[in-house]
Amino acid sequence: MDNGFYAMISRMKYINRWALMRNEHNENLAEHSFEVSVIAHALTVIGNKRLGKSLNSERAALLGLYHDAPETLTGDMPTPVKYYSSEVRSAYKTMEDAATATLLKMIPEDLREEYENALFPDEKDAELWKYVKAADKISALIKCMQEGQAGNSEFVLAGKSTENAVKALGLPEADIFLEEFLPAYRLTLDELKGE
Repeated sequence: MDNGFYAMISRMKYINRWALMRNEHNENLAEHSFEVSVIAHALTVIGNKRLGKSLNSERAALLGLYHDAPETLTGDMPTPVKYYSSEVRSAYKTMEDAATATLLKMIPEDLREEYENALFPDEKDAELWKYVKAADKISALIKCMQEGQAGNSEFVLAGKSTENAVKALGLPEADIFLEEFLPAYRLTLDELKGE
């Protein structure tokens, strides 16, 4: 349908993540995409302000917002399944690309170009894509922390491996975020407000 894109994107709220694990709080794709967008923006701002880089923070936020858009059609593929083998990963990538192409067809032609380069980032976005990927992993780490705080031990190992994966990226901005901003995610509302 030529005008169904926004309605389809709105359905991200119906796609639950972490399907193979018991969740105290079901996280949906819309929540996750918002958080990735915010964190990708934060990482690039840190890079610009603290490390003297010239990153496009608004573009990073946009890429983060739409990074999982194809999952409105494919659903969320659990990480252990997605990365089970190179063949499975390749097949999933093909499926994601087809889903993205389907989403693009849902946008009227006069608007399509604006969304094409957000849904299909090209080589000029390679640097920013590192920040989106880091934000994606940090968002997963936050989910693991919050599940642990709720008494759910199901996420302990996932949290450790995700934290190691973030550190292995070698992205100074991600290290700064982990050190300075991640601890606040453990605080209660009253503690965050300084009461």
